[in-house]
Amino acid sequence: MSAEKRERIRALNDQLRRHHIGGRIFITQGVMAAGPEGVAAVLQAISLANEFNEANDPYGEHDFGAVTVSAQRIFWKIDYYDQRIKTQAVDPSDADKCVRVLTVMLAEEY
Repeated sequence: MSAEKRERIRALNDQLRRHHIGGRIFITQGVMAAGPEGVAAVLQAISLANEFNEANDPYGEHDFGAVTVSAQRIFWKIDYYDQRIKTQAVDPSDADKCVRVLTVMLAEEY
């Protein structure tokens, strides 16, 4: 994959993660159990997460991470789907042909 495509994927992933624009967000029941304020705190922590390195982000796409909110370990993951959300996207750098899905879950739900 070209560096340009990788940078575009990272920018699109960061846009979804930080601003909740450019995709869909799926929040598991375990996270939802924290109530509206708890969910808001989790989403804010994910949007502020910025500790990416080769060990936790080997492809440089900012597509996975973990945060701790109110003593709960939270995982988040961005996956890439086609427009029908039936199969994997062919080109995640093409925002017109790729639907991003940010899944937010308790670590214990993984």
